[in-house]
Amino acid sequence: MTDKQIRELLASMSLEEKLGEMTQMAPNFFGTEDSVDLTGPMKEMNLHPEDVAYLGSTLNAFGAEKLIQMQKEHMAKQPHHIPLMFMADVIHGLKTIYPIPLAMGCSFDTGLMEETAAMAARESAVTGVHLTFSPMADLVRDPRWGRVMESPGEDPVLNARMTEASVRGYQGDDIAAPDRIASCFKHFGGYGASEAGRDYNTVDISDGTLREFYLTAYKAAVDAGAAMAMTSFNTIDRIPASGNKKMFRKILREEWGFDGVAITDFSAIHEMIAHGLAADGKEAAKYALEAGADIEMMSTHYLNYARELIQEGKVDIALIDEAVLRILQLKNKLGLFENPFKGADPEKEKEVHLCKEHLELARRAAARSIVLLKNEGGLLPLAKDAKVGLAGPFADSVDVLGGWAFADSAERATLLNGLKEHNVNITATAMTQRLGAMQHGIMDVEDQTAELTALADCDVVIAGVGEHPEDTGESASKTILRLSHNQEKMLERLHDMGKKVIAVIFSGRPMEIRPILPFCDAVVQAWFLGIEAGPAIADVLCGDVNPSGRLSMSFPQTVGQVPVYYNHMNTGRPLVGKPHRFVSCYLDCPNEPLFPFGYGLSYSEYRYSGLKVEKAVDATDGTMVNVSVDVENVSDVAGRETVQLYIHDVVVSVVRPVKELKDFVQIDLGAHEKKTVSFKVKRDMLSFWNNQAR
Repeated sequence: MTDKQIRELLASMSLEEKLGEMTQMAPNFFGTEDSVDLTGPMKEMNLHPEDVAYLGSTLNAFGAEKLIQMQKEHMAKQPHHIPLMFMADVIHGLKTIYPIPLAMGCSFDTGLMEETAAMAARESAVTGVHLTFSPMADLVRDPRWGRVMESPGEDPVLNARMTEASVRGYQGDDIAAPDRIASCFKHFGGYGASEAGRDYNTVDISDGTLREFYLTAYKAAVDAGAAMAMTSFNTIDRIPASGNKKMFRKILREEWGFDGVAITDFSAIHEMIAHGLAADGKEAAKYALEAGADIEMMSTHYLNYARELIQEGKVDIALIDEAVLRILQLKNKLGLFENPFKGADPEKEKEVHLCKEHLELARRAAARSIVLLKNEGGLLPLAKDAKVGLAGPFADSVDVLGGWAFADSAERATLLNGLKEHNVNITATAMTQRLGAMQHGIMDVEDQTAELTALADCDVVIAGVGEHPEDTGESASKTILRLSHNQEKMLERLHDMGKKVIAVIFSGRPMEIRPILPFCDAVVQAWFLGIEAGPAIADVLCGDVNPSGRLSMSFPQTVGQVPVYYNHMNTGRPLVGKPHRFVSCYLDCPNEPLFPFGYGLSYSEYRYSGLKVEKAVDATDGTMVNVSVDVENVSDVAGRETVQLYIHDVVVSVVRPVKELKDFVQIDLGAHEKKTVSFKVKRDMLSFWNNQAR
């Protein structure tokens, strides 16, 4: 449809139709039998049958055949036959699950991030999904917050590049293409700064910190052409995001020029009442409309109160029209008016989901996301003739995909399966029973370390440990980040038996692992790697893949240290050699994280030399300084190195971080190969927000 036709359609719609377009409900409201795992409390919606006919979108409905039928039935009832928009939480793959975003951040591979997002788009589009609520662009610094698993990490530059790559992968050059979907970045804004790492909690940070650190990745999503923005649950400067005009009208639309659709998170408009900003649903609707929230997810205050607000002169009908116009324009960009069943193909669905190409990509992504934290004495890769024992609750568990995983089967994801595929000589297993999730009331199991005697004849023991995926993600904040007591005791017992111990840690957040380091000869941070987790981990353990992951989020020494992140500000009494007691430090813990951002070991050894910093001769492209460094692989093993460029502004008008990542480049180096890596330091890389917020 032309823009003129879209505007004519808008003019012909009744107010009820418009408000329906601005309301999103779950599939069960459309008479389907979907059993959807909704992320918020269901409420009495006070919906009438005619209201359902006006609804403009739904969330988390899957299956090409089912969605085609839903679309047909809905369009038959809708007065203007306007198609539904199907949206979904495709966070790290639909059926072919790839690593959680935090793990993907550790790959530092933007091309890989784009590839996996494109894969997710293909699998989503063929099932009939039009838009994904991804990427999550929230910068994260506090591992107590369960949703760190959905973020690329703690650095604004890395987050921005990974976010941009995700948007490109999902949307491609044309979101109307049958194998592409629209992208919704979230949660705007600053959700990752929730106080005390407690989900849905208050965010209270300075404007400079918000803009320079937390908003960077959202801006990257806008610049990449993301079709939709989602509000966050939190308050920002004491105003809930869904009713925050400064965030959505001023920054997102006026400053950044975002012309896409804004959607609230699950029942966020209704929650303004609990926040204390709105007295009732009517006032909540007013705040949201004024802020520019185009679609209300899973509450019905627009449907119930917008007409009243317009009649009373409290809301201008123009606010409704501009919101609906944006929604219709997005549907038009998706090509839904020409083809309401865009992409959906029941036969092709079977071919695309879990196809060989996708599984190979998921395996490559998983291997690239693994971070080797410790490798004492070069224990890894495993010796070919090693007699290997397997222990721990995640040694043979399918619970390694991570949250938001819609996979039908995960047997191939187990660590045991991956090791068997590599013909590893597994001589014994012990203590591989599954642990329940903390939120289900099972934090530990009874001590069964006596089982470990079965491993007496093993040379090395691989211990699959970590946290249950249900203990990560939304509404999964924790104050205890250590492994369960039973897991820690198991590792200690294995060490006391004189065994070489390799800990493979599955988690959706940085854990507090300092207590187990003395008992482990090697530590592999495996995160939740998706459907190819086991084979990919085995690729690394056996040496088929040289680990190249680098931490995208710092690991704390202890939970009492969080939030801990690398790019913190300096103080007037910095800890430099501790000349006296009165410096900024802890009495019982180092200031530094256990493992910092950017850290990761390799089977190769790299040597840096020949650093050059030269003033740019030609500054027409904004380049101020050219930096180069020689990187040499001084080992016999080919590998991949992530060369990271950091700066520190020594004297400036506002205090700056002690270190800031400004660029990174990945290079592949053969044994004893040397390459020169060059960076252009441009003016915008050196800019910052001052106290006047400019």
